[in-house]
Amino acid sequence: MSLAEPPPYAAQWESEALIPEFLAGRDAASDPLWARSGAATPEEYARWAPHLCGMACLRMAMAARGEDLSIHALRRAVQALGGYVEEPDGAIRGLIYSGAVAWLEGRGIPARILLDAPLPVLAPGQLYIASVHARIRTPEEPPPRRGGHLVLVFGRDEAGRLRFHNPSGHSPETRRDARLRPEAFARYHADRGILIG
Repeated sequence: MSLAEPPPYAAQWESEALIPEFLAGRDAASDPLWARSGAATPEEYARWAPHLCGMACLRMAMAARGEDLSIHALRRAVQALGGYVEEPDGAIRGLIYSGAVAWLEGRGIPARILLDAPLPVLAPGQLYIASVHARIRTPEEPPPRRGGHLVLVFGRDEAGRLRFHNPSGHSPETRRDARLRPEAFARYHADRGILIG
């Protein structure tokens, strides 16, 4: 995959155009395309959608390899390996990176967790699921902390800016092939993520 060919994009909601409304509080169960996600019901879809940025990134990484997997098929497979934990009170914990890495390695795809690490320089064919603050969609605003959301970094442009897909960008420009200088990206990056390839 060359830098001119970003991975196919996937949002954590099926109706990409409705992301601003979902971010503003619209019930995700009203997503007219919810069934494409592989969820069993609109209620399951709505419950999980806010937690699936990591699965959207994994879905994009697999699409770059020619595999089209639904976000809930991925979520169930990764959850079975410890990637998500449903607490007794109904809370959802995850993405737990080790579950995603185990799933990738089980398919023969090299992957490793990076902790307390600067942004990696990607070799051709590598992808990086980066932990960032969700406010990266509005880079003019400083983040209150780093981490808590996941984006897929896939390269740099001619100006040295990082190129990435954001599963919950609020506009086309902040979703697909978003670009930030490394020092700007670093304000949001929690120095951890999953290196694939």
